[in-house]
Amino acid sequence: MLKKSMSIAILSSVVMLAGCETMPNNQQSAQNAERLQNRTWIATQIGNTEIKTAPTARNIPSLQFDSASQRVSGADGCNRIMGSYQVVGDTLTLSQMAGTQMACLNNNNIDRDFNVALNKVTHYQVYAKTLKLLDKHGNLLIQLETPIQPR
Repeated sequence: MLKKSMSIAILSSVVMLAGCETMPNNQQSAQNAERLQNRTWIATQIGNTEIKTAPTARNIPSLQFDSASQRVSGADGCNRIMGSYQVVGDTLTLSQMAGTQMACLNNNNIDRDFNVALNKVTHYQVYAKTLKLLDKHGNLLIQLETPIQPR
């Protein structure tokens, strides 16, 4: 009798925990990709360094992911940058990255740090108005925010 009760309790627990998942992973991945794309993301942090830029500044480190063309564009804090991207689940692959080559003074090497970090991106996470670009170990490379609330 005790074995039967224990089996029922374990089975009930497994069923309850399985029911806690609110949506299938592929649906959740599609929603994350939708949150990533078609909005402007402004960099607020590179690694452990917070970025503070004046709203009137030109070429603020930022990214835009265009879902129709699968192209990424933006600025690195000095130059315009562009390339292509691919999203599969939580994996983000940036490729064919290129940029203008203007000389910028007094930007504390934000452009260099931003580009070095972009070259290491393998994964991403989107939480409300925050985008985190991560390396293959899950370390934060760049954190960005969007002024637009995801739908």
